[in-house]
Amino acid sequence: MPLAISRRTFAGTLGAAAGAALLDSPLVRRTAEAATARRARPLDAVLLNSNENPYGPSAKALEAAAKAPPNRYPDGLEEEVRAAIAKHHGVAPEQVVLGCGSSEVLRMADMAFSGPGKRVVAAEPTFEAVLMFAKVLHANGVKVPLTADFRHDLPRMAEACDGSTGLLYVCNPNNPTGTIVSGDEMAAFASRVQAETTILVDEAYHHFVEDPRYRSSCELIAAHPNVVVARTFSKIYGMAGLRLGYAIGPEAKIAAMAPYASWSNTNSAVLAATLECLADPDLVPRQKKTLNDTRRWLVSELAKQGRRTMPSETNFVMIDVGGDVAPVIQAFRARKILVGRKFPSLPNWLRVSIGTRPQTEAFAAALGEIVPVRAAAA
Repeated sequence: MPLAISRRTFAGTLGAAAGAALLDSPLVRRTAEAATARRARPLDAVLLNSNENPYGPSAKALEAAAKAPPNRYPDGLEEEVRAAIAKHHGVAPEQVVLGCGSSEVLRMADMAFSGPGKRVVAAEPTFEAVLMFAKVLHANGVKVPLTADFRHDLPRMAEACDGSTGLLYVCNPNNPTGTIVSGDEMAAFASRVQAETTILVDEAYHHFVEDPRYRSSCELIAAHPNVVVARTFSKIYGMAGLRLGYAIGPEAKIAAMAPYASWSNTNSAVLAATLECLADPDLVPRQKKTLNDTRRWLVSELAKQGRRTMPSETNFVMIDVGGDVAPVIQAFRARKILVGRKFPSLPNWLRVSIGTRPQTEAFAAALGEIVPVRAAAA
């Protein structure tokens, strides 16, 4: 289904009941709370709370964004970017759909494959958007706890699927833990899950992974017509504020998602910047090395102090602070350093995004004052 046509069907896809539910949903409340927190934060705060890339887009990408025509709708550029992404992944343009960040892509998947009476299965904890959208759509969210080593419990997730399961969400690497599912594990999992269930693999942090056991689930799409992969330009490409995500999948799955894309859900600036990003072969390796080197430095420093961390393949790290993380978060805020929020199923763990080396060093120094090593080890 051509995107230009499908977007014009969007207004009729969300009924009044779903719209009312959305206004009272946890997602909207959290978004409002986050907006309030942003307005209240110190202007000179160090932002290590949202897994953003502190270095931002490349100079070429910024230059392209600045030259994009602000008075024109982005339709033509959208087709060009879809074609460029398709070429990048070796698929047809009909197998790509764009979103306003990958969060919109996740919503589109929920709307296409879940709904009243449907089951949506995800890990706990993981990125919550899919389960929040499922609740809005009156689907049944099923949370499967992580394994003892903080990874997706794929066998139990497969067991949680039944004939009503419309969507199964795997965040790989996982947010907030930073852990991965190996390529072999994902392949076995995809073979086990019934074909009627759509497997949505969120690879927002794909570009940071160095573990050789990991493989992108894009390689599963040809053999498994129920696998869809979501990607974003928010993380390694440094364009979280410009908003562009996409999904790759079998043509039938992408056609099912496309009607739920909001009309003109991209913008000319991010599309122009994206073309430059995809044309720059050195960008991803350069950003990956810079941020991963800083992460390794931080983990090494924490290990020297006897602090426990989760094995991360992302641009963030989870640190055991030995007690309730909430007052620790507030103590950092008082020092104008913003870190991740509290995750109810991991109440003693602090998530910190990797910043520049000086920002990360400032975090490490503040951690030593806020949570002395003896307290963290208790």
